[in-house]
Amino acid sequence: MNFRIEEYADNGNGHVKLALRGKPLRRKRDRPARQEALIRAATRLFAVRGYDATTTREIAAAAGCAEGLIHRYFKGKAGLLFALMSFYASQQVDGLSDRLPSGNSLEDEIQRLMTWEVERMWKDRDLLRVSIPRAILDPKVGKFVSRVGPQRHAQAISARLRRHKECRRVSGDEIEALSNAIGALGFIFGFMRPAVMGYGRKQAKKLAADIARIFSRGLGAE
Repeated sequence: MNFRIEEYADNGNGHVKLALRGKPLRRKRDRPARQEALIRAATRLFAVRGYDATTTREIAAAAGCAEGLIHRYFKGKAGLLFALMSFYASQQVDGLSDRLPSGNSLEDEIQRLMTWEVERMWKDRDLLRVSIPRAILDPKVGKFVSRVGPQRHAQAISARLRRHKECRRVSGDEIEALSNAIGALGFIFGFMRPAVMGYGRKQAKKLAADIARIFSRGLGAE
């Protein structure tokens, strides 16, 4: 029998309890849909139960797929972990490039980027709960996360900033530093403070917005 995942948020700060229930799921028929279902199920289960404690059988059941597909598509649980990190990293970069409208000014651009990063980190909190512990324990995972995640994302942020005339008089190293700072602050105020330390999201978002204004003033946007 297949199962569905049921979630129960306990305090609004991203702490989620998970349960498998016995209602059958319809099996996914096309390969991309099955792969995505397995990735999303693995993300939720890894985040709540931990990577080591989660079995491929549980992942397959939660996704409504045959367990053998994990080995066929990803070469096992380790390959599935790398696949889910690549999947979300690609979504993040595509979203930043395609779905976030450009700012009318540099100040507006930085504010939009900072807000986007804070919201993205909150949305992807389950992924972060999976990837950060594994990156600490396994250097190979850490290098992979850095390559497909922050580096690519900083490049996308940098490309957006360079569209504004104020950034043309700033060195490439400084634009790169600002891009990495926006991503890092998004991580702090979108994930660490609300999801890990229990601070309110409203306060975290306000602090991030204030810092974005400071950045824009430093570049002469005002």
